[in-house]
This record gives sequence, C-alpha cells and structure tokens, in this order.
Amino acid sequence: MMRIHAKIMTVHEDAARVASSLAPDNLRSMTTVAEEGRVTTVIDGTRLRSVIASVDDYLMNLAIAEDTGSFGRNQEQNGNMMVRKKFSR
Repeated sequence: MMRIHAKIMTVHEDAARVASSLAPDNLRSMTTVAEEGRVTTVIDGTRLRSVIASVDDYLMNLAIAEDTGSFGRNQEQNGNMMVRKKFSR
C-alpha cells in the first residue's frame, strides 16, 4: 500500500491563533502545530484523491482563518471591537 505524506508550512503574524482556528477541522489523518511564526500541517493518507481533497479543504480553511484573524487585528487596532456585556435582572 502506498503512503502519501503532505506537509504545508505557512508564515503568519499570529501563528498560534491561526493554528488553533484550524485544528478543530482537522481529520484524524492531519496534525497542525504553530512554531516560530509558522503553521505546519501534515496530512497522511493512502489514497491520492483523499489527500488532495484534504489539502484543498485545508487551504480554504487556512484562507478563512487568516482573513478572520486579520479582521480581528484590524478591529482591535481601530478600537472597534464589539464587547458583549452580560446583564443581570
């Protein structure tokens, strides 16, 4: 049986935030870690089509995580973060 191993490394301002955003969507065949400003994800499998599909899904999730993180940072810098307050009756 053929083993396929894919490793994707990307650089981010807040790698830990991006990695933690991605981790819940990981399949059992995937691991994601943040270290030294990089997010590294490893995808293993035995079927090429499955690995390609996982890489495709991962890249879409990565783009969303990065965009969401950028939006949050911009809002924080502009002082526009929404704060949810808890009211008691």
